[in-house]
Amino acid sequence: MNKFFLFSLLGGTLLLAISPHGWTEVKRYELTITSQPVNLTGRSLEKITVNGSIPGPVLEFIEGDEAEIAVTNHMDVPTSVHWHGLLLPNIMDGVPGMGGFTGIAPGETFTYRFTIRQAGTYWYHAHSLTQEQDGLYGALVIYPKDQSIDPTDRDYVVLISDFTEENSRAVLANIKKSPHYYNYHQRTVGDFLQQVRNLGFGPAWSELHEWGQMRMSPTDLADVSGYTFLINGNTPEQNWTGLFNPGERVRLRFINASAMSIYDLRIPGLKMTVVQADGQDVEPVIVDEFRISVAETYDVLLQPQGDQAYSIAAESIDRSGFALGTLATREGMRAAMPEPRPRALLTMADMGHGDHAAHVAPATPDPHAGHQMGSAPSSTPSGWGDASTPVGHRALSYADLRYRGLQTDLRNPERTIEVRLGGSMERFIWTMNGKKFTDADFEPIQLKYNERVRITFINETMMAHPMHLHGMFVQPENGQPMNKLPNKHTVNIAPGQTYSVLLTADEPGEWAFHCHMLYHMSAGMMSKVVVAQFDPHAGHSSEPPAPAAPAVQGGGHDHH
Repeated sequence: MNKFFLFSLLGGTLLLAISPHGWTEVKRYELTITSQPVNLTGRSLEKITVNGSIPGPVLEFIEGDEAEIAVTNHMDVPTSVHWHGLLLPNIMDGVPGMGGFTGIAPGETFTYRFTIRQAGTYWYHAHSLTQEQDGLYGALVIYPKDQSIDPTDRDYVVLISDFTEENSRAVLANIKKSPHYYNYHQRTVGDFLQQVRNLGFGPAWSELHEWGQMRMSPTDLADVSGYTFLINGNTPEQNWTGLFNPGERVRLRFINASAMSIYDLRIPGLKMTVVQADGQDVEPVIVDEFRISVAETYDVLLQPQGDQAYSIAAESIDRSGFALGTLATREGMRAAMPEPRPRALLTMADMGHGDHAAHVAPATPDPHAGHQMGSAPSSTPSGWGDASTPVGHRALSYADLRYRGLQTDLRNPERTIEVRLGGSMERFIWTMNGKKFTDADFEPIQLKYNERVRITFINETMMAHPMHLHGMFVQPENGQPMNKLPNKHTVNIAPGQTYSVLLTADEPGEWAFHCHMLYHMSAGMMSKVVVAQFDPHAGHSSEPPAPAAPAVQGGGHDHH
């Protein structure tokens, strides 16, 4: 029987166990999921908490740890926790109905156990119904086992989320009943007259007619509005604050843990050096701002100067509000809130219609992180892609992301899998390749073990879809050389656009594959990817490839 030595580390419990392979470190956490009254906005509301709070506690590990996380369900409905972006055994991924995991029944405890195989910034959230929106989410930080390649004096998690006073089930019911329920910015006669002045009466009338035919509105940048935006569970008035001494190097770990909200993020007066995307190291990129889609993470380094405060401003793309925080030398300091930017209007290019339709041919990339290469230029620019970035300022693009190190699987894909993102906005039904996840004739995507494939997303809708594949990283084909393609777990596909990623299917099992807009997934935009188990007797096609699968970076060195 193993002998255990227990002591406290980073708020959890560390067990040192003697095994045939020597000492292994088991880092244990206990999480309790409860439905209880919370008051974040001045009203007492029934929400879901993790260990009594929204968000849940930050879980911290060191690369190489054995994670042991006991989750107890004190609610009267089943629940689950998914470890977003982590490489782990299929049954530990936390999606009910996949990989043998059945969820966590009321009153029961499920203990997740897996080896920490990577470093970086990740997060966790419910994968049951719409519980994530109601509060079941939190940050997950894994420190490198070797010295960091980006040492800093301060290290802060900045978890951004969208909080609604409504129950999440009511939100879904509202948009199913009326998809424009939360669109508080319908176009007016004044907007039409402005279009006439800009385009002339004929083109303006034609465009108005086209929107009417589609029963769409060019103001539909977000399905749900009216949120209060939080940073680490704090409203803008509560002003989460990260302290610094002038000249210190500060790391901010941005996590978009929102259910439905995409943000344009900036810190006026400070340049940001992006060093990680989705937990994976990238070559440093200096920017003034970046767009962060649902479920994405970006780590940035900055070096604030002077005895002053700086505003961390994440503005929702529908311009309905900010998540606001502060970097300051003392508690209680605040900088001026940035001026809201103009609300963009969607164009026919965002719809993929007519001569504006998305094509596979490569084109000049959009300037923002959430925008895509891979679609042909058109005479009408994307409205969704317009973040009103000031002239002379640099906004991050996916095309800027270069793997920090060298990717090792440089094989060309054996085949291309098209994934058409579609549905009916009017009925609020969302599909992948024409099927909802609940359709009787739904079929999963089948992959051979270690198969190299290209996945081409074709967004046939007017909404953005941050697409997340569980269990593996993909490499966006962002124009960089193949050995410098970045790793990502979530790739935002802009309205009306086409974008491709590469995948090495090196993690056996059943993996969820879905849009991370919570209500899009709930309304059908989810699929399943099945990776066959490695069979050494199945012939050459199933054998591990040479060279190795894409490197997963953790703390400045590669793991294969």
